[in-house]
Amino acid sequence: MALDNASARIGKTIVISGEVKGSEDLVLDGRVEGIVNLGECRLTIGPNANVAADLTARDVLIMGKVQGNVVASGRVELRAGCNLEGDIRALRLAIEDNAMFRGKVDLTQGASKSPEGANAPHSSMTAQE
Repeated sequence: MALDNASARIGKTIVISGEVKGSEDLVLDGRVEGIVNLGECRLTIGPNANVAADLTARDVLIMGKVQGNVVASGRVELRAGCNLEGDIRALRLAIEDNAMFRGKVDLTQGASKSPEGANAPHSSMTAQE
């Protein structure tokens, strides 16, 4: 029996090169190279994931490895054991202990839009074990 509220899933043995687009929540636990764009949905990067892509979604939860920029109109959460190399632009950010992150953070009201000017506020943060 299929559940209507269940997230779509990309398993740990799946490899995708290119663009992943959708309008439903997605759990990504495989390898993706390119772009992941979910608009107003939730993206979960599983603990087995190895992603080399720019990510765009409403909320992004990262438990695996990501190389690329993350844009969220809501919240980005970096869980213990994850490894993110790239910039984050979101409304809210949570980083657990033992999460690895290298990049810039921009926490502004217009996270879903491009900054209007070159003087957009930025903060730089690095969290490691």
